[in-house]
Amino acid sequence: MNKRELFLQHVAQTSPAPLGLEIVKASGTTLRDANGKKYLDLIAGISVCNVGHCHPKVVKAIKKQLNDYMHLLVYGEMIETPEVQYAKWLTDHLPASLNSVYFTNSGAEATEGAMKLAKRFTNRTRIIAFNKSYHGSTQGALSIMGDEYWRNAYRPLLPDVLHLEYDDPASLAEITTQTACVIAETVQAERGVYTPSAQWMTALRQKCTETGALLILDEIQVGFGRTGTIWGFEQFNVVPDIVLLGKALGGGMPLGAFVADKNIMQVFTEKPVLGHITTFGGHPVCCAAGLAAFKVLLKEGILDQVNNKAALFREMLQHPLIKAVRVNGLLIAVEFEHFDINKQVIDGCLQKGILSDWFLFAPECLRIAPPLTISPKEIKKAVKTILQVLDGISQPK
Repeated sequence: MNKRELFLQHVAQTSPAPLGLEIVKASGTTLRDANGKKYLDLIAGISVCNVGHCHPKVVKAIKKQLNDYMHLLVYGEMIETPEVQYAKWLTDHLPASLNSVYFTNSGAEATEGAMKLAKRFTNRTRIIAFNKSYHGSTQGALSIMGDEYWRNAYRPLLPDVLHLEYDDPASLAEITTQTACVIAETVQAERGVYTPSAQWMTALRQKCTETGALLILDEIQVGFGRTGTIWGFEQFNVVPDIVLLGKALGGGMPLGAFVADKNIMQVFTEKPVLGHITTFGGHPVCCAAGLAAFKVLLKEGILDQVNNKAALFREMLQHPLIKAVRVNGLLIAVEFEHFDINKQVIDGCLQKGILSDWFLFAPECLRIAPPLTISPKEIKKAVKTILQVLDGISQPK
């Protein structure tokens, strides 16, 4: 068997047609396969590699920590320097009320932990989420996922979950004193980059405050500069009670977190003790990598360039087959009439060395979410390739 056959035979498959590229090297915005072909990465591992693949400072931090120690004991029992340092850096760059970090292995696990925390703290059971939302694929996260197509095969799921319309003022009336928490993405990424109005986000915050429901904002995909500020919620002038982090949090290593006020988080310490536990959460190597990547993001001027790069994408992405372009920093959805056109664009770009993708709830939209380090020259190359592929697609009659 060749490697592709071994891959298909022994690695569990979740799609009938996996991409199947054998990548042997990744650096910056470039991937290289086993045949030496280079690809410009426009999706950054789904918003993971915000400072690029294998940034030298991240690699150095990983190697240093490997020489010190790796796993020691389950979460929270040992003082592990990378974990403590990263928690301090994160909370130093978050609002004062977000001062206690619980590290997990992934964004989905952060969602799960936050759901438990909200129910425990409020002593309520009702959880509100929104249609076309994505918060992970585990049982609890799936229960609040905003699309029945993805939920249906796994029912029964968690009870007492209500889905509302996102960015709809009328839906906020459903938030009551029976609500434990409201979980919302700051920007609905998988819907195809849908940004709510500032008025709605303010009203959502106010309604949660009035009813005592905790507001949980999911920054797993949009955090760490993706929208042009460190945190997406900064742009709405609201502060959540709990924020969910993941993807870029680990600088390319697996890491998630949920962050809240210590007064909220401390309910995990008793009745029962060990109210939330994980073996590998806050792994020292992952925290060392994430801290290094966060410092790169903050100290190398990467954030200052995001909006200019986004504007260049917006300016150039013009074609008769493009219905709309929705942009929030370097999270961009290019909408076509239907998925067939998008699939031709994805496949055509891949042949020409450009790696792109679609959105879970918006398959007619091309995903553009490159490393934030992408250069203007690379942006021009990527867009010119997209437009060339579009030129080769027959116009619908």
